[in-house]
Amino acid sequence: MYYLYILECADKTLYTGITVDLERRVKEHNTSKLGAKYTHARRPVKLVYSKKFRNRSTASKAEAQIKQMSRTAKLKIIKLKI
Repeated sequence: MYYLYILECADKTLYTGITVDLERRVKEHNTSKLGAKYTHARRPVKLVYSKKFRNRSTASKAEAQIKQMSRTAKLKIIKLKI
């Protein structure tokens, strides 16, 4: 099972990624060097959206689509929990 997730950083920016262990990944973004360079400088982060996918391929495609969206569109997805 793969998870697509969106994090809100301390500076209110959004970060999107995929993982197989959502809890571990959010913890890495907040506490370790294993988190993304982008989030490292913008801690703490909080999980604002997640969605399950059966395989990596579909999760990666959804991630790519979200990364192409505007901030406004991402906020709508978060609000609606689509």
